[in-house]
Amino acid sequence: MSEIAINGVRRRVLSGMRPTGRLHLGNYMGALYNWVRLQDEYECYFFIADLHALTTDYAEPGNLKEKSFQVALDFLSAGLDPAKSVIFRQSDVAAHSELHVLFSMFTPLGWLERVPTYKDQQEQLREKELNTYGFLGYPLLQSADILLYQPDFVPVGQDQVAHVELTREVARRFNQLYSSKPTPKVAAAESDKERIKAEVSDNALVAEVLPEPKVLLTPSPKLPGIDGRKMSKSYGNTIMLSDPPDEVRKKLKTMVTDPARVRRTDPGDPDVCPVGDLHKVFSTAEVMAKVYDGCTTAGIGCIECKGWAADSIIREIEPIQARRREYEATPESVHAVLLEGAERARARAQVTMNEVRRVIGLG
Repeated sequence: MSEIAINGVRRRVLSGMRPTGRLHLGNYMGALYNWVRLQDEYECYFFIADLHALTTDYAEPGNLKEKSFQVALDFLSAGLDPAKSVIFRQSDVAAHSELHVLFSMFTPLGWLERVPTYKDQQEQLREKELNTYGFLGYPLLQSADILLYQPDFVPVGQDQVAHVELTREVARRFNQLYSSKPTPKVAAAESDKERIKAEVSDNALVAEVLPEPKVLLTPSPKLPGIDGRKMSKSYGNTIMLSDPPDEVRKKLKTMVTDPARVRRTDPGDPDVCPVGDLHKVFSTAEVMAKVYDGCTTAGIGCIECKGWAADSIIREIEPIQARRREYEATPESVHAVLLEGAERARARAQVTMNEVRRVIGLG
């Protein structure tokens, strides 16, 4: 049985991204690059998680609408196709919030407190008041985001597997509590053979309202920022997808390199150099060969190596930026994509919510 399709029907994939404004290379290689390829094989739902942005920035949401629009621009510029994928804003589909509330009724607090990123982010964001239910419950909102569309797979990196496992636990508990089967006919059976037949029939009729999604591990290459740490807006070390060539070159010139290369004549090692990591992601095999030969023999300086990395990055993002300019010239087309995506997402979400309400006994 194909992992991509069953009986000719494409299997479903869902993922989302918080709107923090324009996206950087880390966002692209960590998610968007893979999403663009998935849409040719799966039925895809990709959303802008604007409600999630409020879990940490509720006091200063800033221009959340504009940030969401910028993310939508980058989604489309990177190659997400509204003819192949459903692209929408989370807050445009009210069922996300409704299902989250229903899940909160039966999810133990301990499940949320043990999510690895809960305490990690509290440590990293000490300047913010995060002793709120919204922050504690954001993994549960993620579970609602996912299960609302009953996807077969959730594409994530290794660091997000725990969130999907929580979603699977939530689905399992929901199904145990509310998925029901017809009243057994076992008592009326006149023989052991009939009783066994009735038990098999009844068990076969048990329907999982919320199937447990599987993790679809996607490759996420090591992509350092210009200071050598993980590329992140919070570190101020990013190269944006929309940065013009001159800005890319300017940022690369300041990037940290192999600390062993104190002098121009010192040999280096691309495998321990952040610039080398960028080459591995964006440069051709021919350029990589020049990097390894020149760096390990001190035949080239770091400035020259950084220039080659800039060339490779600019070549990668050039078509993305060309598409972005087209969409920026017609912002109404971006809004139209989000409106149509919301309609399609609401229709699919309604299918799930009708069954959820029915088995719980609401409406």
